[in-house]
Amino acid sequence: MTTLIASAHASAATHAATAAPKMDPLHHFEVHNYVDLSMFGLDISISNSVVWMWVAVACAFGFFKYAFRDPKVVPGRAQLLAETGFLFIRQLVEEMIGKEGRKYFPAILTLFFFVLFCNLVGVIPSSYTPTSQLIVTGTLAIVIFFLCTLLGFAKHGLNFLSFFVPHGVPSALLLLMIPIELISYLARPVSLSVRLFANMTAGHTVLGVLFFFTVSLDWYGAWVPFGFSVVFNAFEMFIGLIQAYIFTILTCVYINDSIHMH
Repeated sequence: MTTLIASAHASAATHAATAAPKMDPLHHFEVHNYVDLSMFGLDISISNSVVWMWVAVACAFGFFKYAFRDPKVVPGRAQLLAETGFLFIRQLVEEMIGKEGRKYFPAILTLFFFVLFCNLVGVIPSSYTPTSQLIVTGTLAIVIFFLCTLLGFAKHGLNFLSFFVPHGVPSALLLLMIPIELISYLARPVSLSVRLFANMTAGHTVLGVLFFFTVSLDWYGAWVPFGFSVVFNAFEMFIGLIQAYIFTILTCVYINDSIHMH
């Protein structure tokens, strides 16, 4: 009899555990391949991360296409928003790099809106945030790092190596300061990529936890996490804008260092 009762309790516990919703806030960040492809030994599969990057690019293109579909002297709301973003990045480039930065403005503008829309598409239910993957932010950061390094050598030649020798430092301290400056320079892509990745991951993890409580609690108790999720969703959009701005302004700083060696 005791054995039967224990078995019944174990079966009920197992059924309850199976029936209860499973909280996995990291499920949103899993990469799933839709089409498996490889070329020359490289995995070029089309995954949810790739698809949502395409969606982000399409949204950015569609936004500007819609905003300037019928440009007017007195702009409407969409045109005003697009022009504000355009002028904001142009002013940022001129302030951070100077007049020489104008030639890099199209690339920096594209980078800003790509990162911005990759951040924003993640707030769509059942979507995916490409910038929550370290491989995505790391690839962007490494490309920026190498391009800025090549720009420095192209403009200054081997004299660019003097960038790692701080001005006014006594000769006795150079053996200490040069490695520190070099490590700091090599750490740029790490800090650039991890900052964006960590902020997007943390924010969407919180949203995942709030959503779990919303669907797992009774209707009268679910209003509290639901309200917080709505507020935090708006806050996450603001964070996505701030992180795109930080990513862009650091890129401008690195380009400015390569040009002016400051």
